[in-house]
Amino acid sequence: MTELLDALVNCRHLVDLDMCRAFWNRLERRQLHPGEAAAVLSCLSTRMPSASTTEILVRSLTERRAQPSQEFAGAVNIVGTGGGPRTFNISTAAAFVAAAMGVPVVKTGSRGYTSRAGSLDLLDELGIPLTTSYQQTGEMLDRYHLACTGYFVYPLELAALSRAVAPLRMRTLGRFVNTVGPFLAAMPVSAQLTGVSERSYLATLRRLAAQQAPKRIWLCTNALGADELLSVTDNTLHDVGGGPFPIRPATWGLGGGSLSDLRAAAEGAATVEHFLGVLGGQGPPAAIATVCLNAAALAVAAGTTEDWASAVSMAREALKGGGALELIHRIRRDRDQARVLSPGTAMVTTPRVGPAT
Repeated sequence: MTELLDALVNCRHLVDLDMCRAFWNRLERRQLHPGEAAAVLSCLSTRMPSASTTEILVRSLTERRAQPSQEFAGAVNIVGTGGGPRTFNISTAAAFVAAAMGVPVVKTGSRGYTSRAGSLDLLDELGIPLTTSYQQTGEMLDRYHLACTGYFVYPLELAALSRAVAPLRMRTLGRFVNTVGPFLAAMPVSAQLTGVSERSYLATLRRLAAQQAPKRIWLCTNALGADELLSVTDNTLHDVGGGPFPIRPATWGLGGGSLSDLRAAAEGAATVEHFLGVLGGQGPPAAIATVCLNAAALAVAAGTTEDWASAVSMAREALKGGGALELIHRIRRDRDQARVLSPGTAMVTTPRVGPAT
């Protein structure tokens, strides 16, 4: 009855699909032994399993759900593995900037794992509604070039795991789930930009990404261990359909500054103020440059432009010209108007479950 746990702990047997399926079935029926779910997650998160084991685990989850009902051709998703230095919400800022450039962007994510505020935490504070279906996601993309999705894109088993490990928290046990999370979300876009904080996981994540062909997936790494492209150091983009290529920010006049310029706001109450300040062009130059670099990568990955210099220039204009901030204000105004027209139905709230809670 505990074949998966035995295989992970004692390594006497290889993990296979049947034992994973049995584990998820017993989780669904609430038949796990006390502490079994926490033990499995602890094993997975203490030491990253082999690439083949990880691939089987992910496959066992993705095969349990229906395929998305829509496709978002030309759209790009930006989502990281978590971990690394505690920076402000760079990928979320880049999503708004890229959308203001006219790039169709879907933002998946989770609540904070190593950071104080994950993308969903920040979006809640900003008052940005999350979509609850693929239809809503398509409507948001059509209206704003941006859609921030709720947990419906992730396997239901993740919420069940969160309940099964209580009173422990996924924030403590969910490192493995967070690492593979970018490849658990069922998001039918054309491209994906995923930052990888731990370079030793690259081979495993490349295998997961290859299973999503023909989606174009770029994995990005840097020597500072951040799960985004940084302007303060050179980076490498690993094209899953091709090979690695260097990203040198100084090429486009984006170099300079240090990692300290990218830190999150010191006080929790200042998170939104700090974020809006960067999008308004008032933050440290390195923070602004880093957001522009990631937004440019989204434009190139999505095929909006093939020229990096043009993409960087477009990102600078969208940020410094106020387009990114105006997009936030527009979404919030529309949300408030919808509340007036249909009280209590417009704002989507997010439960405290998912890849990392």
